[in-house]
Amino acid sequence: MIGEKVRVQALRWVFRVLFGLPRPVKRLLTGRAIWLDGQELDLDLHLLGRVDRLFSKGDGATVDRATLAEQRRQADLAADLVADALLAHIETRDVEVPGGTGPVPARLYVPPAVPETRSLIVYFHGGGFVMGSVASTDPLCRLLAAQSGVRVLSVEYRLAPEHPYPAALEDALAAFRSVRADAAAFGAQPDLIAVGGDSAGANLALVVAHQQAVLGGPAPAFVLALYPVTDVERTGGSRELFATGFGLSADYMLELERMYLPDGVPTDDTRGAILRADDLSGMPPVYLATAGFDPLRDEGEELAARLRDAGVPVVARRFPGLVHGYASFTALSAAARDATLDAASALRAGLGLVAGRIHARGRRLRVPELRRAASPDPLAGG
Repeated sequence: MIGEKVRVQALRWVFRVLFGLPRPVKRLLTGRAIWLDGQELDLDLHLLGRVDRLFSKGDGATVDRATLAEQRRQADLAADLVADALLAHIETRDVEVPGGTGPVPARLYVPPAVPETRSLIVYFHGGGFVMGSVASTDPLCRLLAAQSGVRVLSVEYRLAPEHPYPAALEDALAAFRSVRADAAAFGAQPDLIAVGGDSAGANLALVVAHQQAVLGGPAPAFVLALYPVTDVERTGGSRELFATGFGLSADYMLELERMYLPDGVPTDDTRGAILRADDLSGMPPVYLATAGFDPLRDEGEELAARLRDAGVPVVARRFPGLVHGYASFTALSAAARDATLDAASALRAGLGLVAGRIHARGRRLRVPELRRAASPDPLAGG
């Protein structure tokens, strides 16, 4: 264990040196710039791709069921490798929240600048429904808490293939509902609780918000969706254009989807593919970001268009030079960090608007009460 920690620290130092080199030197290391679909791949992510192909299977990666536990552990270590040491001081608390069949692990992050904030986002990690944990998304949650001024509750839902669909969704729904019902325990106000996630986690956040709207339950105040999975087993478009060479490959994504939905999307239950939902109206405001070099780009942007057509307030962003998972590379790429800070700003602004409306509504309710108190009661004696 000690040797592994030393190795991570050494690799972290190497990465800082490598990605801190002047741009002309990094261009020499990467070779000619990559242009595709009218977009140029970010130089730092181009360099990261070269490094990844040198030391790993790269786009040839597959999910080996025999060594899945080790693959998940390595994913957690990879997150630690690019963690920002400047965010290590953020207050955290490991807790449990109700899931679909029992408690699941979670971690609460309290923003240092505004620890008294009553806003909170229930956050679901990425990983194709097969990988990911509270540990793997820790650097991103720290950054979101620090930059948005919003409390972040990261939820570790059950993973496929051990727990296929709808286990992850059941955990996500149960977690949101329980946190909203017991908001005070997390220092939050029920009407100021958002949901969010990246990749598979963004899918869960969107479906939670949609299901709450469909069922008439209390909806999240806001949805933060970074490069979401919105459909399964698609072909063509961005899944073909960016199928290989940019981190997440189309074949690998398909493999993960088949572990989560081994029998495909049920004909009578489209919650596994929110893009197929008949009606998206009634959902709360959504921030949806896509990456230009992502196989999932098109389906995310199609969902944004459908939400807009359904009357849902949507802020849709495409970051053309970035790849899938860019929010995990903020310590290496300035462009990835800027895109993630854009999401944090949107979260802060979105929940700030909700808080303002709640405050204004409370003032309107109090004014008539004050007027009644100041007026003489015609039924009173005297």
